[in-house]
Amino acid sequence: MSAQAARSHMSIGEVLALLQGEFPDVTISKIRFLEGEGLIEPERSPSGYRKFTHLHVEQLRFILTEQRDHYLPLRVIKDKMAESFGRPHAVQQAKEIRLSREELLEAAGIEEETLTELEDYGLLSDRARRYDEEALKIARSVGALAHFGLHPRHLRAVKAAAERETGLVEQTVAPILKRRAPGAIGEADEVARELSSLLLDLHAALVRTGVRSVLGR
Repeated sequence: MSAQAARSHMSIGEVLALLQGEFPDVTISKIRFLEGEGLIEPERSPSGYRKFTHLHVEQLRFILTEQRDHYLPLRVIKDKMAESFGRPHAVQQAKEIRLSREELLEAAGIEEETLTELEDYGLLSDRARRYDEEALKIARSVGALAHFGLHPRHLRAVKAAAERETGLVEQTVAPILKRRAPGAIGEADEVARELSSLLLDLHAALVRTGVRSVLGR
């Protein structure tokens, strides 16, 4: 075991360095994506940095090997990980939430007027009877932006950018779905999720770069 792996905790960059020799295509975005899918669960420092252990490295090596050698979709790899590493730490199923309109207003801390605006400007569906976790994230984000004077009507450009990025994902996965081969839907889902993660990272980096330019940095 290397000195890095022997330490109690490692950064995401150190984990990447340990894996890239065997998996040259692995990236930080890929590791974050697998974390987002619930396959690994690094701890967080008080400042928010990920803290990886040797177990996380072994879990990542297991996942990447299954993908490379057996072309398995993530949902199958999750089950295999549960057998190899045990539950619930290796795999935790995300809890699906369904909120009523009143519950969403309370959980997001917004007013009815704001929610109506969200629907009027297409940021949330006006036909939803129950709202999922993504709807809650949108509502909370818009509520926080309102403190800076930004309201749903100002966010149409953000929605348009998201729709264009969604179009890129659709364009990429369409050939996979057209094959109609066994496992095509699972493969398309995995590709779409990873591509979404990469686009989000790119979008965030471009915004940060633009803001630095505005500030003259």
